[in-house]
Amino acid sequence: MVSTLVVAKDQKKKLFNGKNLKGWETLEGGASFKVENGEIVGVSKAGRQSTFLATKKSYTNFILEYEYLLGEGLNSGVQIRSQVNEKGVVYGMQVEAEDSDRAWSAGIYDQSRRGWRYPLEYHPEAKSAVRKGQWNKVKVVAYENRIVSWLNGVNVANLLEEDTESGIIALQVHGCGKNKEGMENRWRNITIVELDQAPDFSGVKAPMVSYLKNELTAEEQQEGWELLWDGKTTNGWRGAKRDDFPEKGWKIEDGVLTVLSSGGAESAHGGDIVTTRPFKNFILELDFKFTEGANSGIKYFVDTELNKGKGSAIGCEFQILDDKQHPDAKKGVNGNRTVGSLYDLITADSRLFVNGLKPQKYVHPSQWNRARIEVRGNKVRHVLNGCTVVEYERNTQMWKALVAYSKYKKWPGFGEAEEGLILLQDHGDEVHFKNIKIKPLEIAL
Repeated sequence: MVSTLVVAKDQKKKLFNGKNLKGWETLEGGASFKVENGEIVGVSKAGRQSTFLATKKSYTNFILEYEYLLGEGLNSGVQIRSQVNEKGVVYGMQVEAEDSDRAWSAGIYDQSRRGWRYPLEYHPEAKSAVRKGQWNKVKVVAYENRIVSWLNGVNVANLLEEDTESGIIALQVHGCGKNKEGMENRWRNITIVELDQAPDFSGVKAPMVSYLKNELTAEEQQEGWELLWDGKTTNGWRGAKRDDFPEKGWKIEDGVLTVLSSGGAESAHGGDIVTTRPFKNFILELDFKFTEGANSGIKYFVDTELNKGKGSAIGCEFQILDDKQHPDAKKGVNGNRTVGSLYDLITADSRLFVNGLKPQKYVHPSQWNRARIEVRGNKVRHVLNGCTVVEYERNTQMWKALVAYSKYKKWPGFGEAEEGLILLQDHGDEVHFKNIKIKPLEIAL
């Protein structure tokens, strides 16, 4: 386990005295909590709403340690730096705990707000740290905008948030079905050390996931990442069908690049924008937020010479779509026009299983989502909110067959170029972008 500050014994405080729930209060749902054998026991109650046992005090910078034992098949977690809104709903960061084959325990989830921030698909090697049906020990270090977690001595998550927050710590009893009513979650040995100086993060080995706004970490710079958009100007971008940046249809404000609503037509207002230089092998990452019913996309291997008429420039597309509200989600073949899909070619699929059931893709309507496109020669991968949703190989018989049955069949050699521009699409709907960065790759083929 990573070394942190040398902490004097009198700095470590018990959040739970082992006898009663003094200093805690129940929030939101109808589940119950009791103390038994020096443990806090949360008893599940059927219903969709979760229940939280929360500290009455707020915390910002700290080392939190605790042990938990989940009932079979249950989902839970510990809220950190969390708040309660005007409707009494608890929201904020949660250190996950789950008894499932997905094994994302000690990953970071943003409860009732932004969804998954650090799913363990970012660090799959750490999935083996969980001990199903046994006591598990968690350590969380939160300092300024960084949150790092360990599970049974294994460094699981390494998260850098855009902002620093303060708030309560709370134990969750998740909503459940009638078949799980009365089941128990248990916690013990809950302690906290409040920090007034930075701990030593030098031993952290989990991959860093950064949400810094239009800013690269020192680690990212060392790894060869570069900002594809600086967050302030139009440098590095131009209109897909012009030499300069569009005079209308796009807006830059507060570090966010927005394509404005203009009635839903494809590339009929400000038009698509593209990078001023092509890319061959790369990892592209950006955050996007779509408004209700919106349609847009991220294209790559774009050749702006292919289509000089009406409509969008031609290239492979990571689809951005409100699947629930936009009619395009039901067009194409088997959902191959839904969010995260390789548009009109390959359907985005969650590929994950939780207790034997395949969940839907992790998409956050009205919140920021993270797209990642990895290109290594002919092998391409789409990642949505940390989870792989599409993988394919170009220049194969299968690829040519897919193209032949798509809207791209009229473009000879579609998607087979060695390099191309990157494009953000104007489809007439309001969509926001930020944190656009790229890591060019040198691939030996």
